[in-house]
Parts: sequence; C-alpha cells; structure tokens
Amino acid sequence: MGKTVKVYSTPTCPYCVRAKQFLSENNIIFENFDVAADDTKADEMIQKSGQMGVPVLDIDGEIIVGFDKEKIKHALGMA
Repeated sequence: MGKTVKVYSTPTCPYCVRAKQFLSENNIIFENFDVAADDTKADEMIQKSGQMGVPVLDIDGEIIVGFDKEKIKHALGMA
C-alpha cells in the first residue's frame, strides 16, 4: 500500500492498543509515538488533531482521532 502511518498513543490507552493491533494484524507498517513520554510528539499530535485525546492516527496526512476501524480502513484503501 505504501501509505505513511503514524500512531500517536499512550501505553495505558486501550484504544491505542487496539488500533496498533489492528494495523499489525493487517500487516500495515506504522510508526508509533508515545505522547506520554515525548512532549514534542504530543505537541505535534495536538497541532494535527486539535485535541489531547489518543489515539490519533495520521495516514498520509488524513487525521483520525480514536480507534475508528471503518475510517482507518477507508484511509488505508481497504474499505
């Protein structure tokens, strides 16, 4: 597919875990940023999404807040 996927998440967020599991199960390569530990990435996430909630997925510039499987599949061209 070749899309660039970034996941902004925290280790304690169950939806973050599910989002990353979903990507892994579908062999989607993604970069994960722990916004609890990385203030720079937290600021980047807030700038992109306009909010503090996690997970935030950036799929080739399309921002998806939360684990919305249908939106994620659509952004990845799977739907």
